[in-house]
Amino acid sequence: MELELGIIHIFDLFGTFIFAVTGAVKGVRCKLDILGVVVFACTVGCGGGMFRDMLIGATPVAALTNSAYILTCVGTGLAVFFLAPKFVGKWRVILFADSLGLGVFTALGVAKGAMYGIGPVGQVLCGVFSAVGGGVVRDIMSRSVPTVLTSDFYATASLIGGIVYLLLEMTGLGMFAKFLMASSTVFIIRLIAIKYHFHLPVADTALPVDDYLTMQH
Repeated sequence: MELELGIIHIFDLFGTFIFAVTGAVKGVRCKLDILGVVVFACTVGCGGGMFRDMLIGATPVAALTNSAYILTCVGTGLAVFFLAPKFVGKWRVILFADSLGLGVFTALGVAKGAMYGIGPVGQVLCGVFSAVGGGVVRDIMSRSVPTVLTSDFYATASLIGGIVYLLLEMTGLGMFAKFLMASSTVFIIRLIAIKYHFHLPVADTALPVDDYLTMQH
């Protein structure tokens, strides 16, 4: 068990690094200064996990009790800032890595929810909050519609992965096996959605949204 937890912790730090990269790249694309880029890196890298920990009462939150999380985000943010041309121009690679981070954080969130005795629905939500929470805060800070509400099967992939982990809890598989299978499910679904442009249906309206809002007033 200790070995499994150690391996999962390494994956957790890896997921933090990946999400920190995506946050920092967003900061660079928004033309933020060096502090803004680092803040975005920390927000995406640690924000989801902090939100999850606060909801389930796992306080002080992991990002504040283990300095490795914040230091990873800060170091990543600085690296992206000074190497911006190399990172920003490779958005497809970043999307690939982000999909991997999405899977890792989803599985970690569900596992931690289970450790704290949260019910099945709560466990799945813990996975989703872990995976998308930081990105939502980042998008709000950058004054854009959160990616999870518009992107191809982003939060949906996380939700499916959380359900897969929940179903695997009914088997005799170890924690690492469940973690690997659930995170792989999210990763594969996300990549397929990106490749084939899958997305959830959007409501069809007879009038443009702006015209409809104008009519209401």
